[in-house]
Amino acid sequence: MAPGTRDLQLTAARAASTEDDAGAGEEVRLLEEYLEEEVINSSKIPANLRRIQVRVTGMTCAACSNSVEAALSGLDGVAKASVALLQNKADVVFDPSLVKDEDIKNAVEDAGFEAEIIPEPSTSHAKPNGTLTGQFTIGGMTCAACVNSVEGILRTLPGVKRAVVALATSLGEVEYDPTIVSKDDIVNAIEDAGFEASFVQSYEQDKIILGVLGVSSELDVQQLEEILCNLKGVRQFHFDRILKEVEIVFDPEVLGSRSLVDAIEGESSAKLKLVVKNPYTRMASKDLQESSDMLKLFAASFFLSVPVIFMRLVCPHIPILYSLLLRRCGPFQMGDWLKWALVTIVQFVIGKRFYVAAGRALRNGSTNMDVLVALGTSASYFYSVYALLYGAVTGFWSPTYFETSAMLITFVLLGKYLETVAKGKTSDAIKKLVELAPATATLLLKDKEGKIVGERQIDALLIQPGDVLKVLPGAKVPVDGVVAWGSSHVNESMVTGESASVFKEVNSSVIGGTINLHGLLHIRAMKVGSNTVLSQIISLVETAQMSKAPIQKFADYIASVFVPTVVSMAFVTLLCWYFAGVLGAYPEAWLPENGSHFVFALMFAISVVVIACPCALGLATPTAVMVSTGVGASNGVLIKGGDALERAQKIKYVIFDKTGTLTQGKATVTDAKVFTGMDRGQFLTLVASAEANSEHPLGKAILEYARHFHFFDQSSGATKDGKNYSIETKYPGWLLDVSDFSAVPGKGVKCFTDGKQVLVGNRKLLTESGVVIPNHAENFVVELEESAKTGILVAYNNVLIGVIGIADPLKREATVVIEGLKKMGVCPVMVTGDNWRTARAVAKEVGIQDVRAEVMPAGKADVIHSFQKGGSVVAMVGDGINDSPALAAADVGMAIGAGTDIAIEAADFVLMRNNLEDVITAIDLSRKTFSRIRLNYVFAMAYNVVAIPVAAGVFFPWLRITLPPWLAGACMALSSVSVVCSSLLLRRYRTPRLTTILEITIE
Repeated sequence: MAPGTRDLQLTAARAASTEDDAGAGEEVRLLEEYLEEEVINSSKIPANLRRIQVRVTGMTCAACSNSVEAALSGLDGVAKASVALLQNKADVVFDPSLVKDEDIKNAVEDAGFEAEIIPEPSTSHAKPNGTLTGQFTIGGMTCAACVNSVEGILRTLPGVKRAVVALATSLGEVEYDPTIVSKDDIVNAIEDAGFEASFVQSYEQDKIILGVLGVSSELDVQQLEEILCNLKGVRQFHFDRILKEVEIVFDPEVLGSRSLVDAIEGESSAKLKLVVKNPYTRMASKDLQESSDMLKLFAASFFLSVPVIFMRLVCPHIPILYSLLLRRCGPFQMGDWLKWALVTIVQFVIGKRFYVAAGRALRNGSTNMDVLVALGTSASYFYSVYALLYGAVTGFWSPTYFETSAMLITFVLLGKYLETVAKGKTSDAIKKLVELAPATATLLLKDKEGKIVGERQIDALLIQPGDVLKVLPGAKVPVDGVVAWGSSHVNESMVTGESASVFKEVNSSVIGGTINLHGLLHIRAMKVGSNTVLSQIISLVETAQMSKAPIQKFADYIASVFVPTVVSMAFVTLLCWYFAGVLGAYPEAWLPENGSHFVFALMFAISVVVIACPCALGLATPTAVMVSTGVGASNGVLIKGGDALERAQKIKYVIFDKTGTLTQGKATVTDAKVFTGMDRGQFLTLVASAEANSEHPLGKAILEYARHFHFFDQSSGATKDGKNYSIETKYPGWLLDVSDFSAVPGKGVKCFTDGKQVLVGNRKLLTESGVVIPNHAENFVVELEESAKTGILVAYNNVLIGVIGIADPLKREATVVIEGLKKMGVCPVMVTGDNWRTARAVAKEVGIQDVRAEVMPAGKADVIHSFQKGGSVVAMVGDGINDSPALAAADVGMAIGAGTDIAIEAADFVLMRNNLEDVITAIDLSRKTFSRIRLNYVFAMAYNVVAIPVAAGVFFPWLRITLPPWLAGACMALSSVSVVCSSLLLRRYRTPRLTTILEITIE
């Protein structure tokens, strides 16, 4: 027999020996928890204690693991004992002076299980401090109560910092300390609570799942395992014979993913062909499988239930068939036997999942939809069995309700199937993003001298940093990188939202998933795997879909107390109708034929139990948030979560940074006036020399203007071969030598040339340096500022020699967007570090009345706080880099024009395009999303509010209206489906355009 995963003796990871290795070694790898030989950092255990692991054989359920854990914990000297059922392992921390290894082994064996002490490894893998974030699939959740239960379990685990569970995606995201709790511990905790769990992925790169082609016999499996055992750097592996997939944990410091694949294929003489499995694709296939399984269950239940309904409703009108059903066969009629047999299959074979899930919930001390379904169907089924047996014994035959159980289960399964289909539609955004990445890439092979000697087709998931890839016209760029050779236009709209193609040449950056339009490109890979822009966008969307809006937390609380309330309500309904009948409060004519008061009351109680299921309540918010975040991502608006959406729909003030937000951020010199006898060319050379070392946009604009003045016949820094060169490289010697250069924040720059000081900046810089500003120069600066331009004063040897005027044009859509915000009831505010005259001129041009000028970057947060004092929700729109403190201080931070820099922690919304229309889109989408959520809650609660009184028989005395249990099940299913379909309507959302923005009004 092939060795199992736990029994493999694999090579230990080598120590990092280079700086790169050390850097990689500092990463905390989530999947190292798979290592059999891992030793937890001894600093976490007191010096007098020791930790060992024990392999336990014979455990079959949680009760077994509890027995082992109790036996170990009962030993004198054992400080802590935890047992992992699925891993068949026990982890024991003990005092070696009080208890020995053999005592621990004996304790397990005395409990009725086999035990083996796992040998301690010779190599210790210490983990650095820090937390990890892992993603887990969680199966078996049916409503908000399940979500609350799983989250509560995870948050109580030692070492878990944060746990978020999403019902709509069946995913959980857990942030934890790997030195305290492992990935397997988290999976075990979820499974011990009665749910299915499996690890999906992390941001680490030391695990790969490969599909294996060419395995036709056990000899092939043994060959594969032998190759992996002998491959240096492979830590652990497991081959799934059913799926024909091998899961490999490897040391990325020793072995790369492509080297791993090449080694396996090479050692097998190309007999084995490996295909990398994308984790997102695997998750999508699981969703399809779940939907397919639910459809099969529904179909089976439907075909078994139809004969039961047929016998009840149709056969009495067909004498021949009805006489056959009435024929006695033993103690019962033939029809009773058939109903009992068919419904028993539906109840306990097809409906087994409800009993299993209900048992899990009850063991965990919670209640959910499965409890209600199991309770309702069991009541009708077991009463029907009782009625048959009672009739056979006494001769008094009461009506049976087998069809109630069958139809109830059938309708519930139909609802669950439609729900899984609809939920699958809500995750289309991630699927579309995943599809943007190409499946394969063309790797260029080079010799030692760097010459291309050939090319090779590889899986895109096996690309490594530094690889040079060939991208043909019309093909997708495989990963993030830079152009190593060639030039072309690239369509980046699918990632950034920008519709216009972008020209790319040597050293230009490219984004994975974008389309090369025309020329041939050679791309050098820079970022791969989870570091690419596309992966980060997917991660952002996933994070948003995992988050919970405050309104959802309230709904979860309602759902958690709703089920016990409903069960109590059903019990009260049963008692009220039963005792009312016994006391003669209603006539006997109300009773069904051959029925009793108890049966009459029981049907009302079952209907109440079924109709009141809170499934739809738990789906109302997360499904809408999922669709909304997907719609936003497809329009270049990345939303960080449901809480951001909830705050955004309440925005009262939007504060705009001026430079680069309201303006284009492309400063140009419009005026240059000299007040002394200095030649204009000398003046510009002097100013350009001072600004040559400045990184400020205004300094670069002055430098470019001066270069154009001297070299007006040349293009700006470009040569015919398409390569860029600096001004100093292309035109050496035209700038003056400067010394003692210094940039004064918010004021300008200082330097010396030929022993004389040069000052370039605003009034403060010159006055603080003792330079007098003449009236005619001051008047010229004022004239510039009133024209929405910035005046830059230049002093040489303590004398003002000239002024330069610089303008930063407004974005074309700025005025319309500001007017649109006003129509939406949002008050726009502009904040800038520029002077008051320029600020007022720009604000007047764009239509903003409230202006805050001469504000340093650190002071923007204070401006935001001043607007928040009245309890108003304030949004800040900035570039996401210089404005990070202000973005963090605002209730809603919007980083605009982020482009590829999407990992901005301070922002709640990342607007990929440099377009102010997306501010309108973000607010409008938020409002429409929460309008949809409110409508969803109406759908979710309307059925309960209207149907519960009907189900309980409140209107029966006057209107003779009843809600049979099977119809109650149909209504319950319809409520969930209607909520999900309502959320799906958000997919029809269209962003407001410039021509329609002014039509927006306050809702």
